[in-house]
Formats: sequence, C-alpha cells, structure tokens
Amino acid sequence: MQTPTYPALLPLLRAACAGLLLLAASACSAPTHNDAPPAPGNAGLLAQIQAEVGSAACDSTQQCQTIAIGAKACGGPERYLAWSSKDNDGKKLKALAQAHAEASRKQQQADGMMSTCSIVTDPGTTCEAGRCVLQKSGLGGSSAL
Repeated sequence: MQTPTYPALLPLLRAACAGLLLLAASACSAPTHNDAPPAPGNAGLLAQIQAEVGSAACDSTQQCQTIAIGAKACGGPERYLAWSSKDNDGKKLKALAQAHAEASRKQQQADGMMSTCSIVTDPGTTCEAGRCVLQKSGLGGSSAL
C-alpha cells in the first residue's frame, strides 16, 4: 500500500476548505424576529439548552452534573456542559440534549460530514464560587446525565 503524497491530498483539503466556507457563510444568515419561537435545528436547541442550564447555581459539588451535548459523526458527544440539580431536575434538559444530538446526527448525514473520531470524555463537575463548572482536564468524573 502506497502512502498518499501531499499533492494527492490537495483535492481533499480544497473540499474541506470549501465545506468550512459554506458552513461559515450559512452562519451569517439574517436574524429572526425576537417574538418568533427558537429556530429549529441545532442553534435553536442549543440556545434552549443554555437557557435551561441557566447560571448552574450550586451549594455543593453533589448538585453539579454533566450533560453530553451534540454528536460527532463517528459517535459520541461533541462536548459536555455543567448544570446544577439545585433548581432543575434535568428532565427537560435531557430531552433537549437528546433532540440536539439527533439533529446533529441528521445534519451530519445529510451533509456527508466526517469527524476526527476522537473520544470526548466526561470531565466531571465541581461547585466553584456557587456555580457548577466542568473540572479541569485530567481530573475526570462520571456524573453524566
């Protein structure tokens, strides 16, 4: 098996760059009216997720949880968010996160997207200054919803 040379990779790099440019251009669409419901798809769902998480206020680390957000083309979440069970039972948040992941998977399939297939691990959470935050890399945890 012959290893591809740099010139052989140029068409792939050009296609990837073109895809990124199209994605960036689509993010510059006209804003919607403020009274309109959230936009369908990932952007609207992500905004709803962030609103549901709110300030993630906590009194102790036991109230802090993580939730997987999005979906990578090869599987697994794109990232994690910290949230607090102090004022939130997580049911609506879990449903929104699942809908967001499903919308991500459908969009990736429709666009023929690929990912690096790297694994994003749950970093765990902690309560710092009255707010749930993700732990620093290397500390780990398993409090995923």
